[in-house]
Amino acid sequence: MDENTRVFVISTAAELAGMHPQTLRQYDRMGLVSPGRTPGRSRRYSMRDVARLREIADLGAEGVSLEGIRRILALEDTVRALESRVGDLEAALADELLNRPGRRVFAAGSAGDVISMRAGTRTRRSNQMVIWRPLDK
Repeated sequence: MDENTRVFVISTAAELAGMHPQTLRQYDRMGLVSPGRTPGRSRRYSMRDVARLREIADLGAEGVSLEGIRRILALEDTVRALESRVGDLEAALADELLNRPGRRVFAAGSAGDVISMRAGTRTRRSNQMVIWRPLDK
């Protein structure tokens, strides 16, 4: 079972969150928490919903109004969605950079010049030996 599985009836979720079931109904009407619904229209809460209810209770205990709580939760949801989107874009960019056809790699030639190479190729190493001899004067 993951944290998004909606298994708790309203009385269990209320007990886990330390609230009265009527408070959960009010928060549902206000849009602070959105439980799932069964075919019979009864509410089902997930662990994520219970954690959100606890966060609402903590913010309320700190003196934040319900409208303030709604704005804080909306901003947190936006940040979470944007972080996820940034992660997706970073992964897509990394894939694009790795798989881009014609991607170029540079290497140093034996004379110190820059050689352009295709990705996945290697320079041939010369196994020739160079002997240094001083010039005769």
